[in-house]
Amino acid sequence: MCKEADRRPWGYYEVLADEPDHKVKRITVYPGERLSLQRHRRRAEHWFILRGEALVTLGENEVSLKKGESANIPQGTAHRIANAGTEPLAFIEVQTGDYFGEDDIERIEDDYGRI
Repeated sequence: MCKEADRRPWGYYEVLADEPDHKVKRITVYPGERLSLQRHRRRAEHWFILRGEALVTLGENEVSLKKGESANIPQGTAHRIANAGTEPLAFIEVQTGDYFGEDDIERIEDDYGRI
């Protein structure tokens, strides 16, 4: 992990690219943890699994993903990723849209009291 990683209760992320038309993060989720159920008004996301086992919520559906698999999260869709395995889950998140600030997160449900 690089020194500039942003730590969260569920793990951490590193920003790999931050450009006017996209942002790329490498995200690590600890075993048994998950991100908040959330949506974004101004961006879509694409998640590509690097290692581990993910349980992804997209709207009303859940899908299991493993290394080499991916998911598209359309703008405005409620989504969440959980580490369903026993090792850290790592994935690349590519954001596209017109704004990539952390204040574009609308939390619907959160295990860590951040709503």
